[in-house]
Amino acid sequence: MKLLLKLSKEAIRYRGLYILAIGATFGLTLVNLAAPRALSRMTGIVSAGMTEASLKSIGVLVLILLGLYLLRVLFRFMSNYLAHKAAWYLVGDLRTKVYDKLERMHLGFFHDKQTGDLMSRVVNDTRDFELLYAHMIPETITNVVTFLGVLIVLLFINWKLALITCAPIPFIAVSGFIFSKKVQPYFRLSQRKMGELNGKLQDNLSGVHEIQSFGREEYETERVNEKNFDHVRAMLKALQISAVFHPTVEFISSLGTVLVVAFGGILALREGLSVEDIVAFMLYLSLFYAPVTGLANLLESMQQSLAGAERVMMILDAPCEIQDKPQAEELKNVQGEIEFEHVSFSYEEGQPVLSDVSFHCEPGKMIALVGPTGVGKTTLTQLISRFYEPTSGRILVDGHDIQNVTIESLRDNIAPVLQDTFLFNGTIAENIGYARPEAGLDEIRAAAKAANIDADIMEMPDGYDTQVGERGLRLSGGQKQRVAIARAILRRSPIIILDEATASVDVETEQQIQTAISGIAGKRTIIAIAHRLSTIRNADMILVIEEGRVTESGSHAELVKLNGSYARMNRIQTAAAERGGIV
Repeated sequence: MKLLLKLSKEAIRYRGLYILAIGATFGLTLVNLAAPRALSRMTGIVSAGMTEASLKSIGVLVLILLGLYLLRVLFRFMSNYLAHKAAWYLVGDLRTKVYDKLERMHLGFFHDKQTGDLMSRVVNDTRDFELLYAHMIPETITNVVTFLGVLIVLLFINWKLALITCAPIPFIAVSGFIFSKKVQPYFRLSQRKMGELNGKLQDNLSGVHEIQSFGREEYETERVNEKNFDHVRAMLKALQISAVFHPTVEFISSLGTVLVVAFGGILALREGLSVEDIVAFMLYLSLFYAPVTGLANLLESMQQSLAGAERVMMILDAPCEIQDKPQAEELKNVQGEIEFEHVSFSYEEGQPVLSDVSFHCEPGKMIALVGPTGVGKTTLTQLISRFYEPTSGRILVDGHDIQNVTIESLRDNIAPVLQDTFLFNGTIAENIGYARPEAGLDEIRAAAKAANIDADIMEMPDGYDTQVGERGLRLSGGQKQRVAIARAILRRSPIIILDEATASVDVETEQQIQTAISGIAGKRTIIAIAHRLSTIRNADMILVIEEGRVTESGSHAELVKLNGSYARMNRIQTAAAERGGIV
């Protein structure tokens, strides 16, 4: 019930459509209740003997029936279409709402989530709301109203026979309660297994190049098959329980019909129950048990829908750990000063990634972060953009604690070039212009020239209208990286973060990119992560990070003279370069 109340809050905006649909449902129920009575009246007239007057009465009843059946068509259309319209608009709204919530979640939320499973929640699980609001709720109302309406009519016809008709209802109610308790865990399991299957499919389709390269097609097919049939088995277990429940309800309902026939005959003999009333009772009897069996069928669909709804509400109810404080201020006129004050951070308690990191970067200066893989360099840059919150300590931009400014204004002043370059499936111009949608082609080209990618683009048949493919598949690694650099340059942010920005380019292109970076040095604050020390020799300050701590800091010359970890890395890379090796 708590879940249904939450869902009703989502659906309240379409209450107008639902009110009309429910009104049509009540009209449909009244028509269904009136038609058998008209038929029984015709039976009574015929059994009493035909006369001219009776023919006229039958004619009137025929017109009434025709009118009722036409009204039934109208009410059924309104009930079905309006309910579906409201439900599908609700599904559309929820999909957007769930996506928007996911888009705003902190990065830590995604660490233990599969992309395919999240996609399943956005697309598949939200679709179950349509089943809930367009079918189950309207049909439940129809069945309940029909059941109560028929019961009242039966009580007026013959209250003794009506009570006998109700005899199976408690047994059906108990069996329905038991069924819902038994079947719900399997529908939940089925939804979860579907999410896992989608996750596996997404992983494999994204990694199809690696699968083919290492000849793992059969292995991955077996794993997909395993996930596939995990879902099949969970669904079949739920359907097995349903296959027992539905015939049971039908059997109990049939017993009610048997009781009515038996006791109806006795009442006809002893109390003179008329033929007209017996016919009316038998006609209404089908209407009486149809809602009961219908509710049994809806109970199964409801359990399935609620299992999907639970998965959707888990996303919507998930707390946003990183959000603006009530008194957060806009960060304006940023110069690019960055300061870390005793910052520590850990993804999991007791496993520190950064420990007591402190440094100061003046506006327009370049700071480089070097050190072994996995020591927290990328994490440090992500803390600046508030993708994570420090465990302790403060990070300041232009003297403002970033936890006291709005996230939007903070990130508006930071342009990242990430190690794992991501391009959207669109044109090159769209990908560069993503940083500033209002930028014209001249500005986009200027940024591309600064990143040394303009010449490559102009050699392509479609130039800046060239489609890059999914994740930039049609471009080389170096081209993707330079498009990402152009995107960052176009944004004109006072702070630029370069996470291995030259990792996928050759030596010549690296020099050209270095020239582009030098062109903006002094104008913007640059935080650069690099394994190639040649790319950061001109940095104003180099921080050596080892095991989450800053162990050395200074310029290139100062660190070489210090003869510590940086000097050792420099000697190794210099020797490799002299031998023509990879650095």
